[in-house]
Amino acid sequence: MSDSICKSSGKSGLPPGSLVHVGEVLQPIANMSVIDYGKGRFEEKKIQSIDEIIQYKDSESVTWVTIEGLADIEVVERIGEIFGIHQLVLEDILNTNQRPKFEEYDDHLYIVLKCLLSDGESFTVNNEQVSLLVFKNFVIMFKEKKDELFHSIQHRIRTSSGKFVSLGADYLVYAILDFIVDQNFILLDVLDDSIAELEDSLLVGHPTQDMLYKIQSLKREMITIRRYVSPVRELVTEMIHSESDLIHNDTHIFLRDVSDHSIRVVESVESYRDILTGLLDIYVSSVNNKMNEIMKVLTVFTSIFIPLTFIAGIYGMNFEYMPELKWKWAYAATWASFIIIPAVLLVFFKRKKWL
Repeated sequence: MSDSICKSSGKSGLPPGSLVHVGEVLQPIANMSVIDYGKGRFEEKKIQSIDEIIQYKDSESVTWVTIEGLADIEVVERIGEIFGIHQLVLEDILNTNQRPKFEEYDDHLYIVLKCLLSDGESFTVNNEQVSLLVFKNFVIMFKEKKDELFHSIQHRIRTSSGKFVSLGADYLVYAILDFIVDQNFILLDVLDDSIAELEDSLLVGHPTQDMLYKIQSLKREMITIRRYVSPVRELVTEMIHSESDLIHNDTHIFLRDVSDHSIRVVESVESYRDILTGLLDIYVSSVNNKMNEIMKVLTVFTSIFIPLTFIAGIYGMNFEYMPELKWKWAYAATWASFIIIPAVLLVFFKRKKWL
């Protein structure tokens, strides 16, 4: 076990290839399991030591090893020793701040993915990093925590349904990749509902600070989604054009389907980002219109009282000779002007539709 650091900046000064876990510790002790399958063969078990996978290394069947929890550095280091993995790859596996990517090596492939999940009704996007080491008949998957994320794929293997039995490890990689990309559609459905609800509230009701907070929160989550979704399109394209013997031609057609899905996800993300920008513009316009309405009312009141203030100001001056002061009906005339002038102005404003 080794200490973990929260941010990549904590590794500053360490030599390249230093095995340090970067990120939140979600699973202190690694949970390890093996699924070995092929024609007429299926075996699934939990393992206590990583050395137990050595017996499957040269098997003709497909072996899927799942490591849940990255804080146990010794497990990752031991896998590197067994399979001859470069230290820089092991370093990337332990760093949960990786960008989705695809790398080719002489006898294996290294793939990093981000599985995005929505947390509750507030639409907070959580991500879990999934790293894959792909060999001829061997797939090692590293996850941050123990969960039932890939239960559906495991169930398909248990029931020997689909193409898992007839195709190799590259099809298993496709299934994992396809599952992660399709999870984004579920996420986008939740996002669509949140945006639609916010849009209805904004167009029907009055803009509030809570609406502004929701718009900004959604825009922030959209940045997170875009950061992890956009590279997947490049990743799948690189896999399709890869000349590695570990990716068979029969799997390319499935990868093209994943590529199509990833493009749709990216386009949807861009569309939702434009919609949120438009909602923010609508919010600003609504606030400005509301302010203009208030200023219009204040302007009307000011326009009414200006002439009255003018009259009061004239007769409030202390001149000795003011003929109107001696008139019998001067007081009544003043009050009449105070009533008639606002009435005339109100009628004028009404006809101009300023009120």
